Amino acid sequence: MTTSRGKKAASKKGVIARVSERRAEVLQQPLQNPVALEPMPAGYPEWLADVKARVHAAQLRSAHAANRELLMFYWDLGRDISEKIARGGYGAKVVDRLSHDLKADFPTMKGFSPRNLKYMRRFADLWPDPEIVQQLLHNLPWFHLCTIMDKAAKHRDWYARAAVEYGWSRPILVMQIETGAHERFGKATTNFERTLPKPLSDLALETLKDPYRFDFTGLSREAEERHVERALVEHITEFLIELGAGFAYVGRQVPLVVGEREFYLDLLFYHLRLRAYVVIELKAVEFEPEHLGQLGFYLAAVDGQVKRPDDAPSIGLLLCKTKDAVVAEYALKSATGPIGVSEYQLVESLPKDLAANLPSIERIEEELSKAATTRKVAEGLALAAAKSSGAAKKPNAPKAAKKGRKR
Repeated sequence: MTTSRGKKAASKKGVIARVSERRAEVLQQPLQNPVALEPMPAGYPEWLADVKARVHAAQLRSAHAANRELLMFYWDLGRDISEKIARGGYGAKVVDRLSHDLKADFPTMKGFSPRNLKYMRRFADLWPDPEIVQQLLHNLPWFHLCTIMDKAAKHRDWYARAAVEYGWSRPILVMQIETGAHERFGKATTNFERTLPKPLSDLALETLKDPYRFDFTGLSREAEERHVERALVEHITEFLIELGAGFAYVGRQVPLVVGEREFYLDLLFYHLRLRAYVVIELKAVEFEPEHLGQLGFYLAAVDGQVKRPDDAPSIGLLLCKTKDAVVAEYALKSATGPIGVSEYQLVESLPKDLAANLPSIERIEEELSKAATTRKVAEGLALAAAKSSGAAKKPNAPKAAKKGRKR
């Protein structure tokens, strides 16, 4: 007698069999084009490309408009919350109540958590002028602004403008804040004001930093030039991020033939905004004035053999382990090519108060030597005490040593 469970299993197998048969029939049928396409007329590919570009531009404008409206709404709501708490007699707990009520009425809309409402209040308090929001901040995503409020409140306008200008992603923005980019951009010692026309000289100066942070290489301060150079190329993504927006990598140890000799450039880049080649020379020592002569020669060679007529004059960047700013300024006065001099750091420096409390290598070696001497003296005294008391065996030894003697 067939049970109810058996009937259900047989029925399921029958359905699966019929579906499989139908799938096989469909697969055996010839493919048919559902739309009869006309041959492309002359100029159609170009027109299609233009239409696609306009679609993308419309999507971008729509996204910008939506972001602008969202940020202005957040600013307005943040101002309301701040005023209600400051002058309306509302307590700070009103944020929790407002979050609960907004979530209940707009369950599909995100952004009404208590934490986000507090960010809106800070947003309105830190940027009380709505024109700044409309002119600058509307170009940034909301979470970029939250990052700036959390990590760079004292220099928030600088990082907001830099994030817009360079198109920093949120992780890059965090990295730039943590490495103090506002203190390093435009700080290189240069002769650009004398060797480059305006506004190119100003743009070139803003492009360079001092110091450059290469701690992503994992190298110590004692690393040689070739090791630093190789590590920078191996970590080219991080290197380009540290250099800043606009740098395009051309090559390492780029050969140039001048006369009957061959010379090699450490690193060669092209800067898209400056429209100029940038020659980077590494020196794992303190800056010396004679370094400029070699780099100036390389710039002349690049201008004569690589630079195109519509390119701006090539720029040199000398990266040294350390530099005396006054010495660098005097040395650059006699340099004819546009050159900047900056330091580079391979490892992040320790805070001064912490570094002052850390022992030096010599002190560590001295303490280890004292410990070894003390241990030997203690062992000698224990042995002498054992002998004088008539003990037959020496002071306790490790178990492994005892086993070794038994064998």
